[in-house]
Parts: sequence; C-alpha cells; structure tokens
Amino acid sequence: MSESLKENTPKVEKTAKAQKLVGVKGMNDILPPDSARWEWLEGQVRALMARYAYRNVRLPIVEPTALFVRGLGEVTDIVEKEMYSFEDRLNGEQLTLRPEGTAGLVRSVVEHNLLYEGGKRLYYMGPMFRHERPQRGRYRQFHQIGAEVLGFGGAEVDAELILLANDLWKVLGLKDVRLELNSLGQPAERQAHRAALIAHLEKHSDVLDEEAKRRLHSNPLRILDTKNPAMQSVVEAAPRLLDFLGEASLAHFNAVKAILDANGVAYSINPRLVRGMDYYNLTVFEFITTSLGSQGTICGGGRYDYLIEQVGGKPAPAVGWALGVERVLELIKEQGEALPDLAPDVYAIIPETAALPVAMQVLQTLRACGVSAQMHAGASGAGGEGMGSMKSQFKKADASGARFALVFGAEELAQGQVAVKSLRDGAGAQRTESLSTVSDWAHSLQSPL
Repeated sequence: MSESLKENTPKVEKTAKAQKLVGVKGMNDILPPDSARWEWLEGQVRALMARYAYRNVRLPIVEPTALFVRGLGEVTDIVEKEMYSFEDRLNGEQLTLRPEGTAGLVRSVVEHNLLYEGGKRLYYMGPMFRHERPQRGRYRQFHQIGAEVLGFGGAEVDAELILLANDLWKVLGLKDVRLELNSLGQPAERQAHRAALIAHLEKHSDVLDEEAKRRLHSNPLRILDTKNPAMQSVVEAAPRLLDFLGEASLAHFNAVKAILDANGVAYSINPRLVRGMDYYNLTVFEFITTSLGSQGTICGGGRYDYLIEQVGGKPAPAVGWALGVERVLELIKEQGEALPDLAPDVYAIIPETAALPVAMQVLQTLRACGVSAQMHAGASGAGGEGMGSMKSQFKKADASGARFALVFGAEELAQGQVAVKSLRDGAGAQRTESLSTVSDWAHSLQSPL
C-alpha cells in the first residue's frame, strides 16, 4: 500500500470492551432446572389454597414508606436497619421496596374497601426486600407466600390458618417441623406486662447489651427474642406475658389449642415468642426446623386486629402467616424429598430440514392433547440448516430426560408414519405410528412405561 493511501485510510478506533455487569449480592437469579422446583412448590400452594377457599391477590412491590413505619413500628429492626427506602425523583414521594407482605395487603384491603361485603380469605406470593447480610436461606431479595384472613375475630380462623400451614408441610413431604404457640394478649394486658418487664430488666441493666439498653423503654418485648447467651438467664427469669392475660384472651388462646388438639396437631407453648413486628396481638405462632441451622423459622404469623385501623381503615380483626420460599425449598432439598419428573414426554428428532413442517405440525397436535414435547433445533444459521447428526440428536434426546424419541425420518414420512422409540425401558423398543391418527396414540406417550 502506498504511503499516500495509508494516510487517507481512516483509522478504526478500538472500542473498549464493556464491563461485565453482575447481579446485586443477595438478589439471586433463579434459573432452570432450579426454577422448576419453584414452579412445583407454587403449584402445590395454589392447589391447597383452593381447597381452603383462599383467593389470590397480587400486590405492588413499591409502597409508601409511611405504611411500614406506621404498620411495623418505628423501632423494629426492619424499619430501623433493613428497608430499601428512597425518594421518588419525579414528585418527592418517600417510597420503600416492600420488606414484608401483610402491611401492603392490608393497605390494599382498606383502599379498595374489600371488607364491605364481609370477611376475606386471601393469599399472595412474591419477592420482598431487606438490606441485610446475605446468608443461607436469608437474602436481600427473598420470596414469601402469605395467607391472611381479614374480618373474622374468632379463634377458629387462627386455628384454620395453622391447619392450612400444617397441611402444606404434609403435601410437601416435610418432616422435622415443629409448631410453637404464644399469646400476646390485648394492648392493656401488654402495657401491664411491659411495665413489669421494664422493672425486671432495669434490675439487671449491668447484663444488658447495647441493643437491649436501646430498646429498654421503646420496645422491651423484643429483648425477649435476644440471641445473646449472656442475657439468657435474665430473659428466662423475666415476667411472662401469659401470666398477665385476662379472661377473654385466655379463652381465645384455649380455643385455638382445643381445635389443634382435636385435629392432632402437636405444638409447644413458647412464652418468649414475640415475632418481629409491632402489629401482633393475641395468637402468635412459628413453624421451626432444626435442619437449617440458625435460620430455623420457615413460617410465622399471628393475629393483628389493630393494623387495619392503623393504616386508615375501619377497625376490623385479622390474622395471617408468611413462609419463606427459599427456606422451604432448602428444607425440601435437605430432606431429600423427590420432586415430580419435569422432563418432556417426547423429544422430536429431525434428520433433515425438509421434515420440519410435518414434524412441527405433529408436535402441535401432541401438545394440544396434553403431551409435553421438545423439538430438536439446529445450531447453525437461519432457515433450520444444519440439524446435526442422528447420533448427536439422540444424545440430546437422552439428556433431556424424555421418555420417547419421535424420529421423523424420510422413509417413515413417505409412508405417512413416524418412529416412536422408547428411551427409558432399557431395551429401546421402537414402533411406528400413523401421522393421520396422532390424537389417538397421544395418550400412550403420557402413560407409564
């Protein structure tokens, strides 16, 4: 190339390689095949909720910050330390990614006047957000399934919700799950207990850690939930809220226990069980396992008769629970519970691209009959060129877990047939089926080998 030509040739600027972006720590992608476990769990929950006549609600992820400050309590860990809150740049609104589901559900019930025609049984699923150190079963974006009953004040709905959760463990095949119960009574009873509790803790102020001292007069009940070994003897000797309950509160608690007893649901009374939100009263409960280390609570809830009024609605009773999806799935995995086979029924092998129109027509007919079908797709170019060798296609058919391979060979197609080869019976039995009677033999592809 001449010097003059070199001078006139435009220089190609090398663009810097874009920096690889990764997800936020503690906010995880859920990918196949793991996502199939989530779908299976959600399907089991939906079926069980339908049997209990609970209806699904879908709620916004972002709510006004004031909803959680007012509903959960200003001095709770969630509000003080864990919420993802921000100011909307468009209008200055103070907003928060929801850290739990109950407050948002109650806000929705109030806003849309859902209790006008009577009580409601509702459930929800979805992601929640808390800014905390990620660890096993505890993430910054985590997922909850919640069941809530609003507008009914009787002990029977408290018990119904516990029975619902207990049935879910049976459906999922979970073991090593125990139930703990307590009653927080009513506000006046809690005030009397609070005064006695503060007096007790003040006598032992030299043992209290900094967190307990900070909460001593703002939220002393939460001190009972401490994990500090140095404080356990003081906590164990503290006045019990159960001893401050009046006749009505005790009757409510006893009625819950009587229904659980009649249904053979085992439980233990934990007088230190307080839960993490300020809105609870009367019955509180947790389902706990020892199989997940320190993150042992997989489901918790209780009655919250005053929350609806706190967020601006007419006074109405309510009770509910929420479970941690990640923890439940971890427990299923830990206990080795087998999940249903999620492999396709058939895998279509396409030796030549000319067979694609017929093959895809057959697969569509099979799918319409309820058969799960996966089609081999070419790896190169547009137009379906380069379908790959028969050997490589059979390898992929086997790896897919499909029970049958449908082989759309030229010889079979010329006779209006397709070859059906078993991939799981050990013998590789093969037969041919007519393309004109796909619907007639479709059911055989779903039946056990």
